[in-house]
Amino acid sequence: MLDEYILLTYPVLVGGGTPFFTPLDNWVNLKLLDTQSFPNGVLLTRYEARR
Repeated sequence: MLDEYILLTYPVLVGGGTPFFTPLDNWVNLKLLDTQSFPNGVLLTRYEARR
């Protein structure tokens, strides 16, 4: 189990591909900790996994 997720989102259009996360058996309850945006459009988000 992970305690924290840090995601970088790039503004790109794609037509398909492999999903980032595999299907889950249960919902994962996340709390948003921080967001940061950069001049090039990239968005950083930090989430904490609640138990």
